[in-house]
Amino acid sequence: GMFVLGLPYAILHGGYLGLFLIIFAAVVCCYTGKILIACLYEENEDGEIVRVRDSYVDIANACCAPRFPTLGGRIVNVAQIIELVMTCILYVVVSGNLMYNSFPNLPVSQKSWSIIATAVLLPCAFLKNLKAVSKFSLLCTLAHFVINILVIAYCLSRARDWAWDKVKFYIDVKKFPISIGIIVFSYTSQIFLPSLEGNMQNPKEFHCMMNWTHIAACILKGLFALVAYLTWADETKEVITDNLPSTIRAVVNIFLVAKALLSYPLPFFAAVEVLERSLFQDGNRAFFPNCYGGDGRLKSWGLTLRCALVVFTLLMAIYVPHFALLMGLTGSLTGAGLCFLLPSLFHLKLLWRKLLWHHVFFDVAIFVIGGICSVSGFIHSLEGLIEAFR
Repeated sequence: GMFVLGLPYAILHGGYLGLFLIIFAAVVCCYTGKILIACLYEENEDGEIVRVRDSYVDIANACCAPRFPTLGGRIVNVAQIIELVMTCILYVVVSGNLMYNSFPNLPVSQKSWSIIATAVLLPCAFLKNLKAVSKFSLLCTLAHFVINILVIAYCLSRARDWAWDKVKFYIDVKKFPISIGIIVFSYTSQIFLPSLEGNMQNPKEFHCMMNWTHIAACILKGLFALVAYLTWADETKEVITDNLPSTIRAVVNIFLVAKALLSYPLPFFAAVEVLERSLFQDGNRAFFPNCYGGDGRLKSWGLTLRCALVVFTLLMAIYVPHFALLMGLTGSLTGAGLCFLLPSLFHLKLLWRKLLWHHVFFDVAIFVIGGICSVSGFIHSLEGLIEAFR
């Protein structure tokens, strides 16, 4: 996805350890995705494994029952909303950054480009279902193929000048935790997995699908990050396309902006769904009245709230315009929690009696390592943002 563009920056501060972490994160995220889906199932009286839960929230609520039957779901909802909204903010940030660097001679600031991008995104407030969103996602995928081909082709054209001696075996202790957040954030998919598995024609193939998709993602991300870093070495920037020559950069950046704008509807729609379900449609427990009328149409104030969410992503993008640091912060804060900490914790809680010793070991190890990475990445990303503002 879009955030692959930040991976060469992670290699800059992590060297070979950064490459190892891309592989390690793929293995761990693949494993935690599988155990998260395992938490959806239980054994019935006849010894058959049946699906008794439908979502990440259902799993969280089951873990907190009977004392706090809704606490886990609320924590997961907050984490999901933060992650999805931060993803939307990152798309606005990268759109403004790319347009500003593509046309530096125009009297338009990065903030102004972000405002223009948000004006284009305002119609997202009118999205009604995933069918409309999927069309944007298809166009987004096509744009991404073009971007990858152009960047890698340019890097290969400079293969004779690759700086292999610049790839380090030591790490930048201060900035490498930010790289951890960037790498983790590039793999986050757990919040979509329960719905994905539930809609598969043959759910038994879920494990096979997870294996192959994570192997493919790991190879492509590792090669992209390494090839791009070898091309520019210590000059590698937060968004790798900023390193391209001006003529190629303008073309690639236009495709990237198109991809960012086309990517925005999916996390935005998912965030709106979570907010509406948890705050407006949760039966008697809803905090606010339903934002849909009896005929299923969205009420005017509900539409206003959606527009306000789009404007909020703009304001955050304007005041915190640092792509890699924002990605590292989000990956450390919610990415590690949703991908590492919560799946391993839920697995131990719900299936403790049926787990083999090596499963317990893996779950505990992932929880501990994920916790350390999350805390250190969050602190260093926050420090980086403070330094950037100063």
